[in-house]
Amino acid sequence: RTWLPIWVLQASELDRPEEAAWKGSDGAAEMLRQDSDDAEDVSLFDADEDGSRKPKKSKIRHPIASFFHLFFRVSAILVYLLCDLLTNKFITCMVSIILLLSCDFWAVKNITGRLLVGLRWWNQVDDDGKSQWIYESRQASVQGKRAASDAESRVFWLGLIICPIIWVIFAFSALFSFKLKWLAVVILGVVLQGANLYGYIKCKVGSRKNLTSLATSYFGSQFLRKAMAKENPEES
Repeated sequence: RTWLPIWVLQASELDRPEEAAWKGSDGAAEMLRQDSDDAEDVSLFDADEDGSRKPKKSKIRHPIASFFHLFFRVSAILVYLLCDLLTNKFITCMVSIILLLSCDFWAVKNITGRLLVGLRWWNQVDDDGKSQWIYESRQASVQGKRAASDAESRVFWLGLIICPIIWVIFAFSALFSFKLKWLAVVILGVVLQGANLYGYIKCKVGSRKNLTSLATSYFGSQFLRKAMAKENPEES
């Protein structure tokens, strides 16, 4: 009884064959969906699941790691800026900034990079006593459960790139204003945060050979494009 309205047309629908055809096709689609519930591999359901995952990828799944990714480095910058207003003790400010920079270096290198973007880098000594730098990038699983969130990736890379630039500005400011006692602290901030930036760029892009090949291919394509653009007007 439930299948009869799908295929049997009423008398009023005979005058409107287009609407009747649409109703028949819709009913057939419902039957196919019901029959395919028990099927194992159906691409339509996989596409629906992928579409339902897209809005979830914009959420922050590791709020604590995201917080501490920015907390230590932003705190070090604030202490450096407000040190003269809070206290006149240079040693206290210097030790506080160094501790914050050290905690930031350890947290970003060992925790936040692995959780937020699936990247990590470290140094390993082999059996021959040679030091090797290893850069790894985690591949997303088939179901996309380990794919990096867009919001977490944005937080990670913005904090990783902007803060070293700020420390470079502080270095030039301390140099030109002759604040030599702060220059060592600022250089330490540039080195520690620049090392994390360099390490994660190597994890993301690849080794120096890959960077050279990418640059060569890019400039080569640009040169060929300009050469073709010059030849086309001459032929015309």
